[in-house]
Amino acid sequence: MAQTKHLICGIHITERLQHALHVQEVLTEFGKNIKTRVGLHEVADREQGPNGILLIEFVGNDNTFNEFTQKLGNITGVEVQQMIFDHS
Repeated sequence: MAQTKHLICGIHITERLQHALHVQEVLTEFGKNIKTRVGLHEVADREQGPNGILLIEFVGNDNTFNEFTQKLGNITGVEVQQMIFDHS
């Protein structure tokens, strides 16, 4: 069955080394709903920068997507943005 929506979540993580574990716990909890995951991080003078961005393509209903983004947004140092593309 074709999806009626594309649910995309942008996750900005500050101080990645401090907050990445909590983000990973949420990603693991919703692992069956994550179709695509792309990680981007800053590079500063040959070292990884402190901040990063994850882009998630989410598969599931609106309630599950909202629960996912809310749990991520409750983590200190994490900002979440949603993009929803409707096909109907």
